[in-house]
Amino acid sequence: MADGYCVKCKTKRQMADAKEVTMKNGRKAMKGKCPKCGTGMYKILGK
Repeated sequence: MADGYCVKCKTKRQMADAKEVTMKNGRKAMKGKCPKCGTGMYKILGK
């Protein structure tokens, strides 16, 4: 699983249902949900 920052909880958490996606500009990112509140989480990955 990937770590991400939940804006609603204001803490770092492990993403639930994390999937690697490619953004329009070609960079990779992880997209998932906060396991506690269910808010969408997004983390841009390095090259």
